[in-house]
Amino acid sequence: MKKIKSDVLLEQLQSDVREMILKADQLQRMAASQLMQVPGKDKWSIIEIIDHLNYYSRFYIAEIEKKISHYEAGPAKDFKPGLLGNYFTKIMKPKESNLVSNKMNAPKNAIPSSTIDIADTLSEFIAHQQHLINLLQIAKACNLNSIRIPTSLSKWIALKLGDTFRFLIAHEQRHFVQINEVMIYLRNNQSAA
Repeated sequence: MKKIKSDVLLEQLQSDVREMILKADQLQRMAASQLMQVPGKDKWSIIEIIDHLNYYSRFYIAEIEKKISHYEAGPAKDFKPGLLGNYFTKIMKPKESNLVSNKMNAPKNAIPSSTIDIADTLSEFIAHQQHLINLLQIAKACNLNSIRIPTSLSKWIALKLGDTFRFLIAHEQRHFVQINEVMIYLRNNQSAA
C-alpha cells in the first residue's frame, strides 16, 4: 500500500466531515414525515440511517479520544494504511460515481431504534461530526501508524488510527449515498402523488 502524507490525509478527512455536516444541516430542514418515510421493505428511513451512524460514532469517537488523550510521542510525516484497515475502508467507501455496489447487513447492535427522536438524533449526529473534526485536528500531533483503535467487531481486532478515521468516514459516506437514494425516492413519490 502506498504511503500518504499524514497532514494531507487528515485535511481531506476533515473536508469530508465538513461536507457531511452541511448535508446533515439540510436534513434538519426536512419535514419529520419525510425523515421517517421508509422507502420500501427492509429499507431504512433517513432518520434510521442517522441513528445507525450515531451508534458507530459513539463507539469510535470514545475509543479514539481515549487513545489519543494518552499519546505523547510526535507525529509521523507519512501514514501507511494497514492491510486490514485498507480492506475495510475500500469495501465501505462508495465508488467514484457515488455508487455502493456491495450490500451489507448491519450487526444486530447497530440496527436503528424503533423509537427515534428526530431532532435529538440529528443534533447528536452533527455534534459527533464536529467532535470528529476536532479529533482529526488533534491527530495532527499523533502518529497515525502507531496508535491502535479496537473495532466495534471485536476488541481483539484493532486498526491503525489513520485507518480508523478512514473507515469511520467511509462508512458515513456510504450511508449518505443511501440517504440520497431515499431522497430521490421521496421526490419521485411526491411527483407521482
